Amino acid sequence: MTAWRLLIDDGVGAADGLATDEALMRSYAGGSLPEPTLRLYSYRSHCALVGRFQDAAAELDLDACRATGTEVDRRPTGGGAIIMGEQQLGVALVTSLRHPTTPPHARAIIDSFGRGIVVGLARLGVRGEVRGKNDVAVNGRKIAGLGIYVDAHDAVLFHASVLADLDIGFMLRVLNIPAAKLADKGVQKVSERITTVSRETGSPVTVADLRGCVEAGFEEVFGISFARGRLTGEERAAGASLLEQRYGTEGWLRQRVSDAPTGSSILKTPGGLLRIAVGLSGNALKEVMISGDFMARERAVAEIEAALRWAGAERARVADAVAEGTRRGGGLEGVGDADLTEAVWQAVVDAKHRRGAAGSCYYPNSDPLGVEPKQEATSWR
Repeated sequence: MTAWRLLIDDGVGAADGLATDEALMRSYAGGSLPEPTLRLYSYRSHCALVGRFQDAAAELDLDACRATGTEVDRRPTGGGAIIMGEQQLGVALVTSLRHPTTPPHARAIIDSFGRGIVVGLARLGVRGEVRGKNDVAVNGRKIAGLGIYVDAHDAVLFHASVLADLDIGFMLRVLNIPAAKLADKGVQKVSERITTVSRETGSPVTVADLRGCVEAGFEEVFGISFARGRLTGEERAAGASLLEQRYGTEGWLRQRVSDAPTGSSILKTPGGLLRIAVGLSGNALKEVMISGDFMARERAVAEIEAALRWAGAERARVADAVAEGTRRGGGLEGVGDADLTEAVWQAVVDAKHRRGAAGSCYYPNSDPLGVEPKQEATSWR
């Protein structure tokens, strides 16, 4: 039986935890194909992590984070803002697109690896399913969030946060969720959207309890066994370098912030929430910033933004630029060109008529399209 490596950590810091996850991808850079590594770990309470393409200042109450001593950082994977700590199990599966167990499409990767969590939860009597663009849900309530990142060497990082339990009141304090904060009984409203393993089982479930079940779930789904391991010297060195140059820096956290936007828009799409900021110079887009809780390869967003810069501030020109950027970079998972064009165009319109909104991984404040995410497949090979 094939053995995959298992790593276990507890009480890691926000920057350390994320740097280590990405460091595990480095073993695929030279063309080698080691067996996957599954890391099951917990963060110290509390850490707030935004998705790769999100604006941290828009998704988090940074003053509340400072007041509560909450560490803040940015994941390499897409998705929305989350709270991590002693009551949430962090899952990181690192593999390659070239590995025979890895599906070729982003949607299929989420479904396949998410299945390991679903089967693990079933061992506790919790019947979940992979739902929407990146959730595991129980009776329609989110119990785990999923995300992926694929680097230039086709190494894959699958991320998940599984809620053994959750302090919803604390979450509402540090995440920007205006609809929930302004509504009566905000905690009750959020509880209608999310659940925890402890809630579903009717008794306290710890991360340690959950970890063994998720390990067994992955073994069952992939027909493998796990060998307990530890970081190599090369991985520790790579993690230290990533901590110094990326995850431990203010610049990494402050990405996806427009310096001087004159217009903005927000639009929910099947692939996630889009936030667009634009700056106009005459009748051209001088500055474009695309952020949100969608998933995409790093190059995809950069190519679309580059194609849009200095495009004419006319709807047809915007549509042409979006199409060209998608052709170059592969596009955003589950976000069609028409939706992206609409979001950019509304930001152009907003340059004269200001408006704004906010949302998060747990509780988007509106659903203007009224649609469930489509099960689209985008090849990342």
